Amino acid sequence: MGENNVTGGSLENVVQAGSIGELTINSAARPQLPRPLRDPARWPLAASWDALAAGAHRARPGADGTTLPPYVARDIDARLRERIARPGLTVVVGDSTAGKTRAAFEAVREVHPGRRVVAPPPSAALTLVPEAIETASAPCLLWLDDLERYLGPEGLEPDVLDDLVRLGVPVVATMRLKQYATFSGGRDRTVGTEVLRLAEVVDLDRLWSADELARAEACDDIRVADALAHHERYGVAEYMAAGPALWSEWDRARKTTGHPRGAALVAAAVDLSRTGLPGPYTSDLLTELHGAYLTKAGGELLRPEPLDEAFAWAGDLRHGVTSLLLPADGGLWLPFDYLVDHAEDQVPEEVWQAALRVADDRDRHAIGYSAWEKAPHIAEAAFRSLAESGSAEAMTALGLVLALDERVEEAERSLRSALEHGYVSAPYALGVFLHLQDRPAEAEPHLRQVVAEGTTAAITPLADLLATAGRHSEAESLLRVAVASDLPEAPLRLAVLLTDMGRHDEAEPMLRALHTEAEPLVVVPLATVLSASGRQEEAEHLLWQALPEGSPSVALKLATLLIDTDRREEAEHVLRPLLAKDDLSAAVMLGGLAFVDGRFDESAALFRRAIADPRVPAFLGRALAKAGHSEEAEPLLRTATENGDSSAARSLAELLIHTGRSAEAEELMRAHATPEADALTPNE
Repeated sequence: MGENNVTGGSLENVVQAGSIGELTINSAARPQLPRPLRDPARWPLAASWDALAAGAHRARPGADGTTLPPYVARDIDARLRERIARPGLTVVVGDSTAGKTRAAFEAVREVHPGRRVVAPPPSAALTLVPEAIETASAPCLLWLDDLERYLGPEGLEPDVLDDLVRLGVPVVATMRLKQYATFSGGRDRTVGTEVLRLAEVVDLDRLWSADELARAEACDDIRVADALAHHERYGVAEYMAAGPALWSEWDRARKTTGHPRGAALVAAAVDLSRTGLPGPYTSDLLTELHGAYLTKAGGELLRPEPLDEAFAWAGDLRHGVTSLLLPADGGLWLPFDYLVDHAEDQVPEEVWQAALRVADDRDRHAIGYSAWEKAPHIAEAAFRSLAESGSAEAMTALGLVLALDERVEEAERSLRSALEHGYVSAPYALGVFLHLQDRPAEAEPHLRQVVAEGTTAAITPLADLLATAGRHSEAESLLRVAVASDLPEAPLRLAVLLTDMGRHDEAEPMLRALHTEAEPLVVVPLATVLSASGRQEEAEHLLWQALPEGSPSVALKLATLLIDTDRREEAEHVLRPLLAKDDLSAAVMLGGLAFVDGRFDESAALFRRAIADPRVPAFLGRALAKAGHSEEAEPLLRTATENGDSSAARSLAELLIHTGRSAEAEELMRAHATPEADALTPNE
């Protein structure tokens, strides 16, 4: 067989024939890096890199015309430099204009002056970056400003990060606080959350510390001095980037005449960004959406300016720093991110829908995460579209969204589909889901699998499952591994487990080390330990101190201690405020107190409020029987008796006797023979 050549590559197992005429071979398109990133010689050296190119905010121009003031050292600098000296992902997290990018930029230049900086655009396929870095003749560093733009399909996935670590590449990223909360909170191990769990997070506060302010005072730049004069309300970097000034101007424009259409265009861009849809945005899209904002502000009564004038006003440079809308190539627009971070109004439905309409697959992932808590129906639509296209990550996310909506069967189908597709996070998500559905036998193998694979986040739900099943020793062993792995919640979980096991001498020092005033997660088990060891007054004092914080668990524990010492009126006083919050446990306890005091109608009313609690139908039946409502009480007591509740059987027997059915009562007592039943006579 002769040699087979294919222009631009090679093929295996090609059937050779004679002359067959023109032959076209199609293969799946492979994503490519943008042209500038294909040539390592064009990647800038960190030593000569520009801060504005890195993404730092401009500041008011200085007397010498410079766009950036001298760098004032931040408290995080030493830790940040130590961390980025090693391969792996470091993320600087903070509010917009807190100085994240500048701090990270200065650290990179100092620690890695000889590395070439790879700074791909958000649309780039990061799966190709490790391969590109391998071709470079110099050591490299990956820079990801606004990390949320790189999380999603073909973005920074765990496998990509593993490849970069193998190549010895530091990955330095920044992320605004709200975006970090979106991707790290409330989600069970999707790609974005998994990447953030692999990161070293360095938090940068918007407001400067006393040491930072002292260093700023030593700087002779007039911009720094001006910012220092306003530091009690604003962060120094925040003020220098003109964030508060632009917010005030936009806020005024939304409420008064002058530039109402321009303000509405800015509002449309701000809310589009809040949906998770990355910009820049077209003028047509902003024009389409701005009308609703204009109408809400007053419409034609405000005499809105012409559209061209509105865009010009919104894009006008303020304070020599930035504009409300930042112009981008191709006539596109971005909102000033400070406005995005400080906006709190609800995003209108039409903006969510427009974002979904224009989004591509990666954008839909971002929209889904942003909408998770704010607009769950939008999150469902975004993830469902991607899941139907075969995205296993989206199947997992969709399952979790459906689970939150209590659509259990649909959620399980979606999570199992993700598992069948081999998605790395599916076993964890499915295991946690099954655990929360009280299906421990099914949940355990999935959770054990991911623990064995090194996912420490799965240790706590697995330990909870084992503890609930009474397998305390296994749970303890797992939690001790988690403590050794510095899993944040592990010490408290272990201390609580030891408390539940009655090992109070071991639990107490751990709880005291974790204790902060009014922290209910620590206060309640610590009070349990104290009361169990006979230190009732100390336990009560601890709970009374924490009570003003409004934690239901603290109030319930305190009420329990008060009831145990026969101080029922005080217990009621503690529990009553929880009724306004529809707390089921408080209603059950108050119903019990009313029952003991002979207030049976009140007891029944309280138990009705907590009827969703599986214990309550039997309680309600007994209260109704005592209150003389036999017809309503009887079916409740019969059901509870059939479920093995001996107290319900006794109450049912009493009811039968009092309604003239002594023979049936005696038969019931023989069937449910208990000391209480044997003692029951028709005279009671």
